[in-house]
Amino acid sequence: MTDSETTAVAPPESEQPAPSHPWANLGAEHFRLLRLSPLPVDRHTGARPLRFVQFGRVERHSKEQSVLRLSLQLPGQKVRKEQNVLELWLDHRNKEARFGPDSGLSVEPQNRGLGRFLLAQAAAWAKQHCAHYTLESGPLPSRDALNDEARARRDHCLKAQGFSVDYQENQVKAQYSATRLSVLHGDWNGEKVQFIEQLDAAQMLQMADQNLQEQDSQLRKQRERLDQLKRDDGSLRFTIACLVAFALFQAGLLIWIATH
Repeated sequence: MTDSETTAVAPPESEQPAPSHPWANLGAEHFRLLRLSPLPVDRHTGARPLRFVQFGRVERHSKEQSVLRLSLQLPGQKVRKEQNVLELWLDHRNKEARFGPDSGLSVEPQNRGLGRFLLAQAAAWAKQHCAHYTLESGPLPSRDALNDEARARRDHCLKAQGFSVDYQENQVKAQYSATRLSVLHGDWNGEKVQFIEQLDAAQMLQMADQNLQEQDSQLRKQRERLDQLKRDDGSLRFTIACLVAFALFQAGLLIWIATH
C-alpha cells in the first residue's frame, strides 16, 4: 500500500483516540496486608465479618509530574477495573494536584473503613512531597448517595479527612474540595483497618494451625466415644431382644402348662 493510500484510509487526527498516559495502568510494586475488623451487621451493606485485604502501592516521579497509585485486592473475589483504586496526580509545573480515577473512588467491600484509609494514605504521601500544592476539586458520583444514610456516611468520610463537601441543584449534586494538600489528614479509623506485619501474619497462621489440630484431636476423641456408645447401644439392644424373647417363651410355656 502506498503512502497516499495509507493517508486516504487513516481517520482524521481529531478522531484518533488520544494516547494514554504511560503511567495510566501501573501495577502495584509494594504490598502489605490489611486486617478488617469484624463489625455488626449493617442493614444496608449486610454482614461485615473478619476479612484480610492486600494493599498495594506504586509511585512514579518526573520533573513535570508525580503519581501515587493505591489499590486493594480481595482474596477469592474479583472487582471491576475501576474499583479499589485511588490515584493522586501532582503537576509540578503548576503546583496542582488532582485525585483519580475520573469515575470516582469506588471501594469494595463497602462500609469497612477502606475509603477513608486510602484517602489517609494519599494525604500522608502528599504532605511528604508537596503539602503546599493546591487541590483540584471534583464531582462526587451520585452512586455514593443512593439514600440518606449512604450520603451521610460518604460526607463523614470526606470531612474526617479534611475535605469540604458542597451541594448544588437542590442538594442532589455535590463536589469535594480542599484549599491545599496540607489541610488533608493522614489518619484513619484504626479500629476498622489495621496493618498486619509478616511476623504477625505468620503467628496468626501458626495459631490457626494449632487450633485446627486441637479441634481435629477433639473431633477424633468425640468420634471414638460415639463409636463406643454405638457399640454399647448395639449390645444393649441385643440383650433386650434376648430378654423379650425369653419372656415370651416363659409366658407361652406357662400358658401351655395351665391349659394342659
